[in-house]
Parts: sequence; structure tokens; C-alpha cells
Amino acid sequence: MADPFLYNTGERSQYGCLGHEIQIEHINAYICRPSFFTDKAVIVIHDIFGWLFPDIRYIVDLIAGHGYITICPDFFKGTDPWKTTDHWADFADWMKHHDPMKVDKEAGVVLKYLKEQCGVGFSWGGMAVHHLMLKNPQLAAGVSLYGIIRDSEERYNLLNPTFFIFGEKDHTISFDQITLLDEKLKQYCKVAYKIKVYPGQVHGFAQLKPEDMKPDDKPYIEEARKDMIEWIKMFI
Repeated sequence: MADPFLYNTGERSQYGCLGHEIQIEHINAYICRPSFFTDKAVIVIHDIFGWLFPDIRYIVDLIAGHGYITICPDFFKGTDPWKTTDHWADFADWMKHHDPMKVDKEAGVVLKYLKEQCGVGFSWGGMAVHHLMLKNPQLAAGVSLYGIIRDSEERYNLLNPTFFIFGEKDHTISFDQITLLDEKLKQYCKVAYKIKVYPGQVHGFAQLKPEDMKPDDKPYIEEARKDMIEWIKMFI
């Protein structure tokens, strides 16, 4: 199996988090709050590298800086995330024990903790957000970044407005799959949705910290983040 990340995830700059860790019932989570009071919240669903990965905590802090309580729960419930030293031949077996379509219980616990909510997910988390947009009407809207459900006939019946973000050179999601998603959503979807493909970008592009970006990629990464925040602000 090809590596889903073309960037070397083992080499990242240090990051000093702005938020802190909390526990909600049985779930550990990383949370960051804006400097003023608000009920508006965003749930960030991490990728295969888990809730402790610095890139995902940077995204939590970034969204919080736009005025939202932002929280990233440990959807792996204390089990090991995928590690950069793991072998991709074992990835399919690992996914059997980390199913992004089985996040409903943990999402429900976090939703009780928050009030107005939007879901944002990256890769594995993107699939989880797509799933939640089909199953959970409590969420006001969702952003799925380079992660979609591919094997369910119900995957086009969105309950909540959803923004799908893709990289043009993401070798895990083909252009044909994106085109099919767009065609079927036009046919079946009854809520607002948006699909956008960012030129030249690979899987995982939108969650890099500034110091880890390549100069040619930076404008597209910043554009994707701006688009993500604008979508959230439309609904909460």
C-alpha cells in the first residue's frame, strides 16, 4: 500500500500548544478557547496519527483563534495511533480496529459537553466527519478534508451542510472519485455542500504548521484554511 502522506511526518518543528488537555467522561481531549466568551464550538477529528500529533493541535489552536471553542477528542480511546515507524502493509488490519464510521458514541459525549457545534476532520477524521454528516443532525455543519466514505449507498444523503476539501495530487483519492461525489451530491443531496480541489496539493496538505510548509504550497494551504473558516462562520 502506498504511503498516504508524501510529507515526512516524522520530521516536524516543535510546537508549544496554546490549549490544554481535559477529560470528558471516558474521553481525553485537547481543547483551546478564544480570549472571549462564546458558545460556538468546533470539534476537530484527528487523522491516523491521533490527538497528540502536533499538526492537529496547531489546527485546534488556529480555529480557536477565529473565535471558537475548539476541541479534539481522542477518538482512538487510548489505543495506539498509526506511527511513522509502522509498516503500510499492516495498515488495512490497523484500520479494522480504528473504523472512522464508529465514532458516534464518542461524538455524542462531546456534543453533550458543547452547544453550537461544527465538525472538522482530516484524512481518517475526514471520513468520520462525512459519516457524522450522514448520521448526526445535531452538528450544524462539517468540513471533510481529504477523507470520504466510499462504500456506502447512503454516502450522498447529507443531513448537514458539508465542505469537502481535496488536494489535486492526493494519491489516496482519485479525481474520478471526486467527480462521482460531485455528480451524486447534485443528484441526491438536499442541503448545502461544496467541493474544492487545491492545485498541486498532496494528502495531508492543509494541516501543516507554517514552518513546515514548502513555499510553493503555502498559498494553497492558507487558502484552504481561509475557506474552511469561512464555511464554519456561515453556519455557527
